[in-house]
Amino acid sequence: MIWEYRTTTAAQTQRIGARLAAFLRAGDLLLLNGELGAGKTTFTQGLGHGLGVRAGIISPTFVLVRIHPNLPDGHNPGGPDLVHVDAYRLATAGEIDDIDLETTMDGSVTVVEWGAERVEHLADNRLEIDLLRAVGRSEGGAADFTEDDDEPRLVRLRTVGPRWDGVDLSGLQDDPADVAGTPRNPVA
Repeated sequence: MIWEYRTTTAAQTQRIGARLAAFLRAGDLLLLNGELGAGKTTFTQGLGHGLGVRAGIISPTFVLVRIHPNLPDGHNPGGPDLVHVDAYRLATAGEIDDIDLETTMDGSVTVVEWGAERVEHLADNRLEIDLLRAVGRSEGGAADFTEDDDEPRLVRLRTVGPRWDGVDLSGLQDDPADVAGTPRNPVA
C-alpha cells in the first residue's frame, strides 16, 4: 500500500512520525528518502519521540549511525531503541554490511536516511518513506538547498512485505482531508 500525507510545518511532519511509532516494533526497518532539507531528520525526531527514546536526534551524517536508547522512565518504557543511520556516503551493500546493522536490528527500530537501493537486502518487510519538498529545484534545474522546515511537503509511505498487510495507516495525518489517495495500490 502507499499512503500520502501533506504537511506544511515541521511540527506536522514530526507528528506523523510520532503517530507512526505506535505501529512499530523491534525489528522494523524504515528507509527515508528525499533531497537535502526534505525533512528526513525532522521526521525521525517525531518518530523518536513517539518511540520514547532519548531526545536529541540529529542527523548522523558524519558518524553514520546513532543509537537512541528507549527511556525506561519515559512514556513508552520497554519499547525498542531507535537506530538512526545515514547511508548517503555508503555506496555498496558491502559498506552497509560493514556497519553491522544486523546486530541491532532485532531489538530496535532502524531508520536509514538515503536508504533506497542500499539497504533493502536487510529486511523483506519494511516501510519506504519519501519526503518531497514543494520547493526543491530552481527554474534552471539547480537544487535549492535552503532549509525551510515550514514549507509544504508530501510524505509518501509505502509498505513492503506481509508484516504490513492490512495495517491501516490513515490516522497519521492531523487532518484526514490531507491524506492523498488513502490508500492506493502501489504502482508496479
